[in-house]
Amino acid sequence: MYNSRIAGLGKYVPENVVTNDDLSKLMDTNDAWIQERTGIKERRHIKKGDGNSTARMGAKAAAIAIERAGLTNKDIDMIVFATLSPDYYFPGCGVQVQHIMEMDTVPALDVRNQCSGFIYALATADQFIKSGMYRNILVIGSENHSGGLDFTTRGRSVSVIFGDGAGAAVLTREEDSAKGVLSSHLHSEGAHALELSLKGPSTEQWVPEIIEKNPQEDIPYYPYMNGQFVFKNAVVRFSEVIMEGLAKNNLTPENIDMLIPHQANLRISQFVQKKFKLADDKVYNNIQRYGNTTAASIPIALTEAWEEGKIKEGDTVVLAAFGSGFTWASSIIKW
Repeated sequence: MYNSRIAGLGKYVPENVVTNDDLSKLMDTNDAWIQERTGIKERRHIKKGDGNSTARMGAKAAAIAIERAGLTNKDIDMIVFATLSPDYYFPGCGVQVQHIMEMDTVPALDVRNQCSGFIYALATADQFIKSGMYRNILVIGSENHSGGLDFTTRGRSVSVIFGDGAGAAVLTREEDSAKGVLSSHLHSEGAHALELSLKGPSTEQWVPEIIEKNPQEDIPYYPYMNGQFVFKNAVVRFSEVIMEGLAKNNLTPENIDMLIPHQANLRISQFVQKKFKLADDKVYNNIQRYGNTTAASIPIALTEAWEEGKIKEGDTVVLAAFGSGFTWASSIIKW
């Protein structure tokens, strides 16, 4: 059985920087309030007319990853695209990327696992490579959150958190079983699905039903988050799934060279770092600059950590995420 390794990484974020002070002009909030609760200082938002979309940002990040892998678009055997904010209800963004990048008629698979989406997508691609079915798979996480947020005081608890952007990785076949993606660990708990959700538009609440609703009582087309409940579950599941991955590979927290957590909230990352007694140079956070970019957050952070020389050959890299669903996941990688 083959192994898979990350051969190339890339990221793209919109040029438009939105600071906490910018948001304070739209809603009753301020820089200190946002930083204290989330650690976020600014984020990137698509500007109308700038040519960006979830699929197009994904394609921009993918082009960088493919070039860094020493490949061409024609070398890609499959696309796995993770997002909660697709350009269309259907079709998915994967086929859009196939068209934008003028690839062959390769399979395109979309993953809808929100904050855990990139790790789920990575695990899926890893298994296709391990089975021998494909050699080079493009894995993308991309989000356009700003197109669907409530930028009023009513929606501030959610809207201040999220940003737009994309990250991508090229997974390729690796003959050395001691290198690459060693294992992935995926979980879900649907009992809490509505604690972090966006109910509509959906086939259950389609346009006519939404129009009929009193906007002062129920707004199903904006995201809802039970923040404290999500936080409490996140810190538990993050720790569990990281330990699960380490144990599977006979590793301990002391063996972690770099932890890339999903950038949900800086306070969650700091809690996990403290629990595992990891030094600052063993954990990479960039939520301060980009906010929570959901499925894009891990590939963006992973790309930046690699670009900055913080990930080196032979390092043990741990990816971990928790989010809507609830879903949570980890991957253990030998670089």
